[in-house]
Amino acid sequence: MGDYFQTIVDLDAGEAEATELAERAVAWLVSEGIVLADRSVCVLGQPLGHPPGPHWSRAVTDDDPDGEPHDGLAVHIGRTVFDSGQDEPEAVTCPHCRTTIDLSDADTEETVWPRFASAITDWQDGPADADVTCPACARDVPLTAWLWADDRLAAGHLGLEFWNWPELSDDFRARLAAVLDGHRTAYLWGKL
Repeated sequence: MGDYFQTIVDLDAGEAEATELAERAVAWLVSEGIVLADRSVCVLGQPLGHPPGPHWSRAVTDDDPDGEPHDGLAVHIGRTVFDSGQDEPEAVTCPHCRTTIDLSDADTEETVWPRFASAITDWQDGPADADVTCPACARDVPLTAWLWADDRLAAGHLGLEFWNWPELSDDFRARLAAVLDGHRTAYLWGKL
């Protein structure tokens, strides 16, 4: 069976603004009745989270009318590499030259993936950003700027992780991005 999660990662939030943006996002979610302000034991991997509110359905698609959220919202602030919990990323695209690098190719996996693995470690341990040189255009690209196929990976200072909720709607994700100053966001779906 397992536990499912959906994470919205703010790709543009800097370290200095992540806390303020998280507070603003939670305040908006509470004002919409999507989550409750009072935190409780309702998320995996965190001591406390925000349980679903009376209007949680404002955040989800209409495809599953009987599926209610079983758990809550975990808010992650700080350098984090978010992943889908399963499967390695298959491809990544350079934001400058738009070349997509197939990470599932055996040759590429041996030559390129170690660069990303090293940058992930450096970024998490940082204080500095970690760059990966694009094999196509030779530009140094911050780890947070790469575009990951199938939304299996994202690096950021702010992530909102919904545990065991029905599918979050495109409209909800767009409204939440607007609350986050219109920042670029990544949407990851995963299972443990």
